[in-house]
Amino acid sequence: MAVNVETLEKLERRITLTVPASDINHEVEARLKKLSRTVKADGFRPGKVPMSVVAQRYGYSVQYEVVNDRVGQAFAEATNEAQLRVAGLPRISQKDEAPEGQMAFDATFEVYPEVKIGDLSASEVERVSAEVTEAAIDRTVDILRKQRRTFAQRPAAEGAAEGDRVTIDFEGKIDGEPFDGGKAEGFQFLIGEGQMLEQFDRAVRGMKVGESKTFPLQFPADYRETTLAGKEADFMVTMKKAEAQHLPPVDEGFAKALGIADGTVEALRADVKKNLEREVKFRILARNKAAVMDALVAASELELPNALVASETERLVAAARADLKQRGVKDAETTPIPEDIFRPQAERRVRLGLVVAELVRANNLRARPEQLQAHIEEMSQSYEKPAEVQRWYLGDRQRMAEVEAVVIENNVTQFVLERAKVNDKVLPFDELMAAS
Repeated sequence: MAVNVETLEKLERRITLTVPASDINHEVEARLKKLSRTVKADGFRPGKVPMSVVAQRYGYSVQYEVVNDRVGQAFAEATNEAQLRVAGLPRISQKDEAPEGQMAFDATFEVYPEVKIGDLSASEVERVSAEVTEAAIDRTVDILRKQRRTFAQRPAAEGAAEGDRVTIDFEGKIDGEPFDGGKAEGFQFLIGEGQMLEQFDRAVRGMKVGESKTFPLQFPADYRETTLAGKEADFMVTMKKAEAQHLPPVDEGFAKALGIADGTVEALRADVKKNLEREVKFRILARNKAAVMDALVAASELELPNALVASETERLVAAARADLKQRGVKDAETTPIPEDIFRPQAERRVRLGLVVAELVRANNLRARPEQLQAHIEEMSQSYEKPAEVQRWYLGDRQRMAEVEAVVIENNVTQFVLERAKVNDKVLPFDELMAAS
């Protein structure tokens, strides 16, 4: 039987569904009879409750369930016959008028749009690359040394120096008045490692234990505490303790402490280089992938289903609320979060998802089993026990679905880069690693 599909606006469609009233009534009776075998009611033994009592108590809810089931089935059959790809859930409303012996419903819904992807050879994409330099390896080794450094009391006659761990008392005032967060006792930080504002850091250098000094400090205009931004404060600081750092030498003992089997410095540097190259690869891939996705969005034309945008917006709001809860924000579950601020992001996600899906479908860019395995093996190399990590991924469908999504995006990225106008750019290692 032909299905009459009414086009309302852009992607919105409407069809009329009819369900025989007798089918509904028979199914309701059958479910009530089944329910009567286990339902409990005062004054009756289990299984002996009269059908009139069961119908009075559960009739409405059972009928509601049956109608939903039958209308849902009818909707699925109708959209399948009409070869419609439904986006989101339909809105169902019962019609006042219906053929005799029938119940009629209007189903209003959206369909997936036609996705038009332009000529990718006309798109320009910046593809970045970077190399792991010897200087980068040196800095990483220094970081490893700092993670294992020790501290010893500096002689009282010596002033605090770069790298020292100092313990101080301080109090700051603005226009002679104390301010929140401006006072502390036994406060500890490392000189020269960016833990304090540079002016504060410089003022403490050279101070000896027991010494006090006063100095002015200008808070930056973009200071994180907006009530202090751009203001000048006077600080009084007293040095309580200064401890000089001791970095372990880069030798065989240091290498073995880091788990290098043969304990040589050369093997240590090789291991550091390997780990850095893996991190560089993932960062470059992420950056180039983002550039490709931007180009795809710019080259595509499609209408966005409102139902999908609304659903994605809800997910973003839920994620924001979960983040607030994790941060310990009170009333995170009820804190008002305007959905409008997430709508642009939701629209972009939906648009990109539809474009990528079309590109994958049209060009057979689905993830192959060997690609999934290779990706899992590569990720696992960052962990102490790679085999266990691989089993962890392979043993869970949800985790494998996430891996599959990443591999598909990689396939799409490679596909576009092979066709677009690519502008290659070599990034300094530090710039790549500093990017968020």
